[in-house]
Amino acid sequence: MTARTPLLPRLALLLAALAPAAFAANPLTVIPAPAQVQTAKGGFALGPQVVVRPADAAAEATARQFVDGLARGSDLHLTLAPLGRAKKGEIAFAIDPKASPSPEGYVLDIDADGVRARAADARGLFYAAVTLWQLAPARGESGPTVLPAGRITDAPRFGWRGLMLDSARHFQSIAEIKSLLDVMALHKFNTFHWHLTDDQGWRIEIKRYPRLTEVGGCRIPAGDGGIGADGKPAPYCGFYTQDQVREVVAYAAQRHITVMPEFDIPGHATAAIAAYPELGVSGKQIEVSNEWGVNTNLFNADEKTLQFLENVLAEMVPLFPGRYFHLGGDEAVKDQWKESPRMQARIKELGLKDEEALQAWMLKRLERFLVAHDRLMIGWDEIIDGGLPPEAAVMSWRGIEGGLTAARLGHDVVMVPSSELYLDYLQTDSPDEPPGRPSNINLQRVYAFEPVPEALEADKRHHILGVQANIWTEHSRTFARVEHALFPRAAAVAETGWSPVDRRDFADFRNRLPHLLALYRAWGADYAQTPFQPKVEIVPTAAGKVRVTLSDRLGYDEVRYSTDGQAPTAASPRYEAPLELALPVTLQAASFWKGQPLAAPVTRVLSADSLRSRSDEELSQCTGKLMLRLEDDGPREGARALFNVDIFNPCWEWKQADLHDIGMLKVRAGKLPYYFQLAHDESHRTFQPAHSANGELVVRQGCEGPTLANVKLPAKTDADGFYTLEVKLPKTAPKQANLCVYFTGDTRPAMWVLDRMTLVPGR
Repeated sequence: MTARTPLLPRLALLLAALAPAAFAANPLTVIPAPAQVQTAKGGFALGPQVVVRPADAAAEATARQFVDGLARGSDLHLTLAPLGRAKKGEIAFAIDPKASPSPEGYVLDIDADGVRARAADARGLFYAAVTLWQLAPARGESGPTVLPAGRITDAPRFGWRGLMLDSARHFQSIAEIKSLLDVMALHKFNTFHWHLTDDQGWRIEIKRYPRLTEVGGCRIPAGDGGIGADGKPAPYCGFYTQDQVREVVAYAAQRHITVMPEFDIPGHATAAIAAYPELGVSGKQIEVSNEWGVNTNLFNADEKTLQFLENVLAEMVPLFPGRYFHLGGDEAVKDQWKESPRMQARIKELGLKDEEALQAWMLKRLERFLVAHDRLMIGWDEIIDGGLPPEAAVMSWRGIEGGLTAARLGHDVVMVPSSELYLDYLQTDSPDEPPGRPSNINLQRVYAFEPVPEALEADKRHHILGVQANIWTEHSRTFARVEHALFPRAAAVAETGWSPVDRRDFADFRNRLPHLLALYRAWGADYAQTPFQPKVEIVPTAAGKVRVTLSDRLGYDEVRYSTDGQAPTAASPRYEAPLELALPVTLQAASFWKGQPLAAPVTRVLSADSLRSRSDEELSQCTGKLMLRLEDDGPREGARALFNVDIFNPCWEWKQADLHDIGMLKVRAGKLPYYFQLAHDESHRTFQPAHSANGELVVRQGCEGPTLANVKLPAKTDADGFYTLEVKLPKTAPKQANLCVYFTGDTRPAMWVLDRMTLVPGR
């Protein structure tokens, strides 16, 4: 498929044209849902005459943040008054030790005479301000600027409500990190897990070891992305100075978010070893990895390496005042240790059982270092395997089983199962999704996750600290893609972490989302459009006609469409049943809520020719072992093509292709570097052997059926990165068939990938 332009700028223009007054705010459109709400008649009118008064110095910072946030989200500019007792017609913020037993709890009282926000701690008072931001209409929304009357008594269900950002694979600027923290605060998240070291990059300045950033902070991207305009290698670099880290930590603290760093040990260590080869097992010079997946490089367990790790921690710990420090422990393939006589001798010297015990020994030693510096260790659930460090907490990512085990052993747990809360997975089957891992973790699936397993005994449930969403950035080259992956799914995680179980209801959450989308736009968050766009299914019927089925992905009950070339409006026909359309036709469809579009419309230009052509996103994968949506390796800057490909078995299938009068198949193909480290999964990679110098394109009748045709592949693509192959179909080809296409030859070091398949008449 060809590269696409970002959706949000186009959406903003469309919504401005279609909806000069967007969604009217529901009086209780707050996400996450508050614990207790008592509604009353009337409300408090907002306007430029309203002043915001902090009761004392302890409430002043929150009052100022409320004024600033309201201006940003609602374009309402209120006046911050001097400290003192609240007067009639004012919004008052006060610290009240009796307001809530929770430091993050608060009470909001709203009536015609004013607003009174009370909390026992500055954290709770800030969350009261966030709730008020959401109760007010967002910029561009219609309706009176009135805060609904009533009382909200609120406190979070869990003390850990986290979001993890991987800055190692792709680097984000300080401005982008701050932007993310702003939107996290809008969701009442309180933990920012910052993944700072990995195989592909070392992102934090360590003054004692400057090569960590000088060498480990740069990699040469695979393929064309690593070649500059001058033809020379063009490195991808980036790191945060210690002053910048302090700046981020302080910025987060102002929003009552704790920044927890991750320094991954003993695996995911390639960047560090590239900087200091003596830290590795072989001692040989290696390069910072430009491949994704599981790398086999490990830190060695020599005493000098342990001293290095402690020295790095000694510089990092003062930068991050939070209680927890993440030491990774995941995906540490032990092959190098097993094959190293020195590491085997080290295991015997320490009296350990095996390599898993050696990892546990390293982490226990580093845990003691952290405890001595008033920190606690947390790690991925692999740290259970060799024996948990005594005071360590566990992040359960390989399902919930690790969390169950750790909690039963008396250890605290944060639930982050990849099957529900890894937000770099695709969120719909839309062809407009950006690159990502195998679909589909949709919004409903994220919202349905319950962090406390039913199987966990009641007396162990207090060990579940909370919940966290993770965004790994192998496929998120831009910050816009990070935001697309996170929002609105992170809102579902926020509600899971905050709201009582009996307050969680997806239908209600869905109805509150449109107001949050308006706030996203006001705050500049580039949220995903795809979940809010109808799914379009097209089936040819009689000659020159198609049947089109439209469905809303989230269950909004209003889909409207047009065929006149204009974007659908609230006055356009409402979809009620499958459409029978004559070709050619341009169909546009959009989901609506309360008369306004939720996203830009989807557009399908349908003709006899378009029905004979399908992109890779519209084709099936023959086996579906590990399908990825991958980005082309070039150009270095700007938009790139995207490809759906099963990297374990690259093979595409057009099911029930109509081959009447079809004499030729055109396949537009590209070529990608095979930039994956598979470790023990390497055996799952399959390909068909080539029978000519560069391999062949093969067309079969079904994935396991007879070969219909083949053609030799060129040595390389054309200048635009693509090559179109023409394959004549035999006259004996069936009138209808599942057309299976694959490329022969080893997929390493580069693999052919399909971009588009087109049927050409002429049999």
